Formats: sequence, C-alpha cells, structure tokens
Amino acid sequence: MRSNKSRRDFLTGAGAIAVAGLPIAAARSTGALGQTVTTSGLEYRTVAELASGLARRQFSAAELVEHAIARIEALDGPINAVVVRDFERGRSAAVQADAALRRGEARPLLGIPMTVKESFHVAGLPTTWGIPRFKDWRATQDAVVVARAKAAGAVVLGKTNVPLLLSDVQSFNEIYGTTNNPWDLTRTPGGSSGGSAAALAAGYVPIELGSDLNGSLRAPAHYCGVFAHKPSLGLVPLRGHTPPATPALPVEIDLAVAGPMARSAADLELLLNVIAGPDEPMATGYRMALGPPRHDRLQGFRVLIVDTHPLLPTAQSIRTAIDRFAEKLEKAGAKVARSSPLLPDLAQMARTYMLLLMSLAGADMPAEAHRRLQGVAAGLPAEDQSLSAMRVRGIVLSHRDWIAADNVRRAIQQQWRDLFREWDVVVCPAEPIPAFPHDHAPREARRLDIDGRDFPFSDRVVWPGVATLPGLPATAVPIARTETGLPIGVQVIGPYLEDRTTLAFARLVERELGGFVRPPRFI
Repeated sequence: MRSNKSRRDFLTGAGAIAVAGLPIAAARSTGALGQTVTTSGLEYRTVAELASGLARRQFSAAELVEHAIARIEALDGPINAVVVRDFERGRSAAVQADAALRRGEARPLLGIPMTVKESFHVAGLPTTWGIPRFKDWRATQDAVVVARAKAAGAVVLGKTNVPLLLSDVQSFNEIYGTTNNPWDLTRTPGGSSGGSAAALAAGYVPIELGSDLNGSLRAPAHYCGVFAHKPSLGLVPLRGHTPPATPALPVEIDLAVAGPMARSAADLELLLNVIAGPDEPMATGYRMALGPPRHDRLQGFRVLIVDTHPLLPTAQSIRTAIDRFAEKLEKAGAKVARSSPLLPDLAQMARTYMLLLMSLAGADMPAEAHRRLQGVAAGLPAEDQSLSAMRVRGIVLSHRDWIAADNVRRAIQQQWRDLFREWDVVVCPAEPIPAFPHDHAPREARRLDIDGRDFPFSDRVVWPGVATLPGLPATAVPIARTETGLPIGVQVIGPYLEDRTTLAFARLVERELGGFVRPPRFI
C-alpha cells in the first residue's frame, strides 16, 4: 500500500523509494544554477519506469506531479522553458489519475506529467505563438494531440516557449523572453520547439509535444541532446496547432507535422502511438496502422551515411561525430555505406524545398510587401540558383510554378522509394553546427558561422529539408558531444509511413551505443 506522505515528506524525506526496482533516495542538493533543489531519482526516468512505479504504488501520481512542479520552480528561472504554468489543474488531474490507478485502469500515460509546446491549444491557457497582441488570448478547446495525450492519462503541467510565429531556430519572443540551453545558458536550445527540448534536458518531465516544419523538432533535439521524431507527413493531425484567434480546422498544412520529444526512443514511440491517426475517425477508436520495423537488431540494418551537402558545409565537429558513429554501427554489425547513386540530388532538393517552404510564408504576407518582392524576384538572373534567390522566388511563387515545384517533389519522392529498396535508413546531420550563441539580430543580418566561415543564416535549412520535402519520417538521436561538451545529434530518415523503422533503429542505437546524457551541472 502507498503511504499517505505529505508533499514535503515526499520531496525532502530521507527515506528511499524505488522506480522499476531501482532504489532512489530523496535529498536536497545544489542545482545546476546554484539553487537548492530536491532530488529523488525521478528526474530522468523514462515513462516506462515511472509507470511501473505508479502501478506498484511506490509513489502516487500526485507525488510525481509535485516533484515535477518543484523542479520547474527551482530550476527554470534562468532556463525559462516552461513559460505557461498550469500547476493547479495539473494537481487536480493527478488526483484523478490516482483514483483511476486505484480502480485498476491501464492507460499508456496515466499519471505521467508532461508539458506541450506553446503553439498547441490547451483549453483555458494562452496560445500566442509569441505574438504580443495575443498575449491574453486563450484557447477554448484542446488541440487533437493534446486531447489524445490527456485521454491516455497524461497530466499537462503547462506550455513551453517558442519563437515569434514559430519562425526561428531560436526560442525567444516579447511575451515570454528567451529560453536558454541547459548545456550552456549563453546558447540557444533551438526552435521552434526549443522550450520543449530544454525542459526535457533539464529533467522536468519525460515527454513533450512539439511540431516541425523546418526542423523545429530535430534542431532543438540536436542542440539539447534529446530525442525527437518528425512523423511521416499526415500521420499526426494538426487541428488545434493553430495561430491565436484563427479557426482550429481539421486540415493539414503542406510540409508541417506534429510529433513527440523525449529522452528515450521508447518514449518517443509510446507518445507517437497515442497521438497518431487521422483526425475525425478517432471518435470511433480507429487508429492508423503503421508497419512493423524492418529489423529488430542493428546487425540487420542497411545504413547510408550522408554528412556533406553540396550547398553548405557541415561543421567538422559534426562530421567527426558522424564518422565515429558510423564506425560503431559497423562494429555492431550494421551494413554501412557513405554514398549511393540512388540518393536524390541534395542541391535540387534544397532548392525545391526552399520554393515550397517560402510559398507558405508568402501566402500571409501583406499585399504591398508581396508586390515589392515580386519586383525583386523578376529582377533576379535566371542563372542565380542560390538559396537566397530561391527564398525570394518562393515567397511570390505563382500557382503554376508551385505545381511545377510540386511535380519535382513527386519525382524526388519516387527516388527515395527506390533508395529504400536498397537501404533501410539514411543517417545525416540534423543541423550543420552545434548549438550557437544567442543571436537576436534581424534575420537578414545574422550569419551562420561554420568553422570560422560565414554563410547566410537561413541556409541552415538544407539539412532539415532532406526529410521535410518528401514528407519522410525522421528520428533525432543524440550520438556525441563536441570538445567543449555541447550535444551532437543526427536525424535518422526512413521510408514513408515506416516510422517504426527509424524509431526501432534509434532504440537499438540507444541500447547498444548510448543515448541521452544529462547536462553536467544538472542533478
């Protein structure tokens, strides 16, 4: 029987509790940033470990939630990841979860605390997308994925920070301020799911909901050393991942997905199972079926390694980490190659991606600015195929030209299908550099520093676009750290609707080669 400990007893008691058979002593310690913080061993456990402890009555959902709240209150000031807090409703939900556990209910996330990206609607909480004029706008209904997580028993404690309009690889805005990377407070945690990645790395909660159009799941995972999964396009519904004061309609957006973030590959798959499936049929209990993974051992995987891009260099630290990772895969028995004639033309992919991506931005641009850029685009030489030129052309893309670009995408998708007959996964960088120092200058004034050389800041999208353009699943996996201790991750890309293959590969890598490591100053 679970004891009726008070919150104070649970957080500061000297007694030991256990999670999945692991003895865990609660104690007060000095936190990463000088604060006094209570540790109990729960901070970095997986959902499976926490669920086991709940099932065995080793602790209650209420106690677990109080522990998460206490950690956020103690550590999040300098990190600023959880910017919307819903602790009282979280406490009530935890009490309800405990009652359900006593009744013998078994739901995949029952009693598990989590937070979600600010851009998802949570009934009663602000959804601003960082836009100052909407700082007081509140959603009246949960986003579909939030509703599914709650139905699975998750206890939502709040929302995590984003950049303005979700349009940066950093996470800062006028309403909530800047989120810092737990590995180095002077650096970005990524964006636009940067608050989510920071919350995971700091040990607040075990799972998060994020979204990805331009690497917004994969870049923060790489910068903060956690896992994330960009699902196959259309697998997870986006209703309720909507700008404030706009209708939350059951429509899909080209290139965009919602997906899970976690500190373990198994937790990614668990949360994906909860949120995946078509929008409306979920009322009848229908779930979209994904095929099984291609292999259950690393020895069976055929892995294509791609670490260079024709339009942008990759930092030496990342290439070195990927090279060592490839060597480890070979030693583990995987078939590894560094090139294939079946790989689609990466330069063509990047240019096509830029056109389609920027056409989304152009659709909402004020008419006067749009007309001005039409003139700029008309003046570009035809031979200018730079990504900067493609950005301008994409913003003013006509419907006719959009169809032409989409036809190129269809051909590229077929090339990927051909490649995945010979290879199971493609491993490539999630980003060209590790986490970089905060840079809040206007986008056009920023530069991307790659090993001491400057490049256009927005050209970083070439790596996220490899999976985004064809709509393929991509699992972000931490694999190493730089000489200065910053995380390095890769994205593992797989065939369309074979999400379980990339997730299985990530799980095997984690088991055999290592995965998440907590930031050194975090306890």
